[in-house]
Amino acid sequence: MSGRDAARRQFLAWGAGALATLTIAPGVLLLRPVHGRAPEQAVTGKARWGLLIDTNRCAAGCDACVTACNRENGLSGATRETDAQWIRKVELRDPRTGRKASLPVMCQHCEHPPCVDVCPTGASFRRADGIVLVDKHICIGCRYCMMACPYKARSLVHEPLADQQPDVPRGKGTVESCTLCVHRVDRGERPACVEACAAAGRGAIVFGDLNDPASAIARRIAQYPSVQVRADLGLNPGVRYEGI
Repeated sequence: MSGRDAARRQFLAWGAGALATLTIAPGVLLLRPVHGRAPEQAVTGKARWGLLIDTNRCAAGCDACVTACNRENGLSGATRETDAQWIRKVELRDPRTGRKASLPVMCQHCEHPPCVDVCPTGASFRRADGIVLVDKHICIGCRYCMMACPYKARSLVHEPLADQQPDVPRGKGTVESCTLCVHRVDRGERPACVEACAAAGRGAIVFGDLNDPASAIARRIAQYPSVQVRADLGLNPGVRYEGI
C-alpha cells in the first residue's frame, strides 16, 4: 500500500468514527448535524438555499467573509497562492466608465453543476436543497471537477491536515469548495460568511430559500435587478449578485 493510500484510509477511518457520516446519495444529509434534523431524515427539494450579494455594500478592503469562512472551516488562509480559499474577493472594473466593484466569489451551487456531470465516482453531488458538496470518502482527487467549474471555485488538498474542525472533514488528496456551511444550515443557522458580513455592518450577503417567495432573498430578487455570473452557460447558479 502506498503512503497516499495509507493516509487516505486513516482519514476515512477517522471521519467515519468521529463524524458519523451518512449515505452519500443526493438528497440525503452528508454529515450528522449537531442539532436539528435527524440523521435518517432525507433532505427535500422544498427549499433551495442560495445567496444574494449586493456589491454596492461590499467594500474592497473588507475581507470579513473570507476570514470567517477560513475560521469556520479550518482553512489556514495563510498564503492565498497555495492554501485553500473557499471564498475569494474579486475586484472588477468597467473599462468604459471606470466604475469598480468588489465581490466575493465562491462555489455558485448550480442547479446543473458541471462538476457533478464530470465526476467519475459520484463524489461530487448536489443535494435536493441545492447545496453542491464533495463526498471525501469516494473522491479520488482526479480534479476533473476543478477543470469543469467555470467559477474556479474548487481546490485540491495537497498536504496532510491537522486540527480540523469536527463539522468539516477535509483530507489530503481530495477536492473541496464552499459547502454553504451545510453543517450550520442543517442546524437552522446562516453560513459563517453571512453572519460575519452582518457583524461588520455591511449586510452585503443575504442567505435564504430561493423557492420561498416570502423569504428575504426571494423578495429582494423580485424587487431589485440581480444577475447570475455566466448566466449564458445555463447552469442556474444559486448565488446572485446585485450591482454588477
